[in-house]
Amino acid sequence: MKLLNHSSFKCIQIILIIALSHPSVVFGQVSERDTAQISEVIIEENRLQVPFNKNSRHIEIITYEEIRRMPVRTINEVLTHINGVDLRQRGPFGAQADIGIDGGSFEQTLILVNGIKMSDPQTGHHSLNLPIPLEAIERIEVVRGPTSRIYGINGLTGSVNIVTRKASSSEIFAQSYVGSSFKPVEDEAGRSGIYYGMGHQLGGQLVKDKHQHQLYLTTEKSNGQRYNTASEAFRAFYENKIRWSSQDEMQVMAGYIDNKFGANGFYAAPGDVESEEVVRTAIASIGSRHDLNDRLRISPRLSYRNNTDDYRYFRNDLSRARSEHETDVWAAELNARYHTNVGDVGLGAESRWERIESTNIGNHRRQNHGYYAEFRTEYIQDVLLNIGTYVNYNSQYGWQAFPGVDIAYNFLPKWRAAANVGSSQRIPSFTDLYLDQRPGNIGNANLRSENAWQAEGSVRFQDGNLIAQAGYFYRNVAQFIDWQRNSIDEPYQATNVDNNRMRGLHLSAEYISRLGAHAELKIRVGYNYLHPRVEATTDGVLSRYRIENLKHQLNNTISLGMGEWTFSTTNRFIERASTSSYVISDLRAAYHIGSFTLFADLQNLWDVTYVEAGAVPMPGRWQTIGLRYTRR
Repeated sequence: MKLLNHSSFKCIQIILIIALSHPSVVFGQVSERDTAQISEVIIEENRLQVPFNKNSRHIEIITYEEIRRMPVRTINEVLTHINGVDLRQRGPFGAQADIGIDGGSFEQTLILVNGIKMSDPQTGHHSLNLPIPLEAIERIEVVRGPTSRIYGINGLTGSVNIVTRKASSSEIFAQSYVGSSFKPVEDEAGRSGIYYGMGHQLGGQLVKDKHQHQLYLTTEKSNGQRYNTASEAFRAFYENKIRWSSQDEMQVMAGYIDNKFGANGFYAAPGDVESEEVVRTAIASIGSRHDLNDRLRISPRLSYRNNTDDYRYFRNDLSRARSEHETDVWAAELNARYHTNVGDVGLGAESRWERIESTNIGNHRRQNHGYYAEFRTEYIQDVLLNIGTYVNYNSQYGWQAFPGVDIAYNFLPKWRAAANVGSSQRIPSFTDLYLDQRPGNIGNANLRSENAWQAEGSVRFQDGNLIAQAGYFYRNVAQFIDWQRNSIDEPYQATNVDNNRMRGLHLSAEYISRLGAHAELKIRVGYNYLHPRVEATTDGVLSRYRIENLKHQLNNTISLGMGEWTFSTTNRFIERASTSSYVISDLRAAYHIGSFTLFADLQNLWDVTYVEAGAVPMPGRWQTIGLRYTRR
């Protein structure tokens, strides 16, 4: 693998120092939204809404304005730049990606949209198959640590909640872009040419006194970055909000994505050179909010998710080695918040009905019912306290409870110390339990659910536009589910193994500074160190997931602006426990004139060759140019 050497890494440091020392050479457009303190953001939990500056959990937030400035075009790309998040793409351009938090597996991370679970009971590989364009996102909230008490099952190591925009004015939006490595290549089939990717988006918002609507349509196409990695995607997303009165409102959300991609090297290299996968996902929800009086609010919600997965090992011969799956998830929730003179009480209940029909997993159904209770108070001076529990019943695993407590103390005007302890659970997927894909992989119907507890301590400093924090955590996952085999001649099988322990250190800082009447600088930097302690396996046993976690992760984002120009750079240093390190740097420059924005991206500046998952080398240096139109 081609890796960045030490001198190249020093070059990155010099570039960053120059950018910070000479802001006049880099320009950017200032938005009024950027000047707002991040402490004003309200964390969108399902029962209690807590301001960011009064939250004692470890939460990472990236906002709409930050996303617009970054050299990214998909949710997957945004997540790669969030501290503590390990996003591993099997295919570029949004084809497929797995996400882990603080060393957890992709099955242990919960993905939500406005608090609605997007988890697929077949496999966590489909959790990020989302129809939501970046234009529709208000912010992304990453809650690190156990989140069962907040969001329910499967938030074992953390949760990613994508919060959509609240339309404030009517507008229309259109965007087109095209990109390429501009390297002439010849693939395995003997064909020559240049690999490229392109995309088009069209959407808009309609805002009236008592109702607002948003609709976005997206098409993306690429011929890949090597043989049989071409992809095509169509996305449609709609959302509305109807306000009956100041005490009552309703929200409807619906989306659909059709995602087709060549899967060369995704799962079974080197034999899957001609494999292909088609994944289609539809989501829908309807919810409402009712303020019954000054103290009591209730919020019922219904949601549905359908996913079809068609994996074709031989794309030119569908009569053999083809796996077809369809899952349905129905969910009903009722959340309530009651305000008292000493604090807020949150109560909630949820039910989920899951179904799968599959050619190599079989037909199965199961139910899950959960009940929440929380209490949050600031009654004690300078102390923030949140205590609660989630009690869960699963038709396969029975009753379990997951308590937790968060506490923070403002010991100086600008300093806060915090600690939290909590437990969480991950129910095995249908793939873990029932997959029969011999000779490659087989499930285990006798698997037990994963259970974890985690303790974390942190300290936070905030002074005006500077926020910095540091923390240390310890996590123990009991009955960790790994895929193992005794030799390369046997299939991998899902197995509960001994405890999986993880220790981690995190450091992060965010700084915003106005450099003049129309100029602003924003810097975000984060570092994570993870140290796993895995119980020894039997000699000779081969493991698939136990040593894939990040060891060192360093993220840096800088955006700086003046007048009609914007410029941003993102840099990430990655070292895994099982592979060598690499550095990826991306750039974006944009010029704004009237309703138009012309932007140019340069991704993988150093042309690094690296693999994140499977046997798929990611693209080298890639250049993109695009035009965006927004009319209010």
